[in-house]
Amino acid sequence: MTKTHPILLPSIERILGELGQRLRAARLRRKLTTLMVAERAGISRPTLRHAEQGMGSVSISAYAQILLALNLEKDLMLLAKDDELGRHLQDVELPQRVRPKRPSIVKVKDKK
Repeated sequence: MTKTHPILLPSIERILGELGQRLRAARLRRKLTTLMVAERAGISRPTLRHAEQGMGSVSISAYAQILLALNLEKDLMLLAKDDELGRHLQDVELPQRVRPKRPSIVKVKDKK
């Protein structure tokens, strides 16, 4: 049985390639071997190698485990943090002009 690989847009391939390079650089800065990181992440060495190559077949959980093994797991919270397009779309639907409500006038009867 052959494995199928997802078809990715070139921009996504570039992003995954950059991520892989960053993971490899972080591993090398810490002077960790692929075996050490793979064991700490609970993944196989080939999976780590594929992640460092930026292959699209690596699961997001494998990337998360690698980040954890490198003590970079907080970087996951930066994914999709700033939704510029969503905020812009939401702002387009805001009313252009807001009129203040007129204060209601309550007539008070004079007591005599």
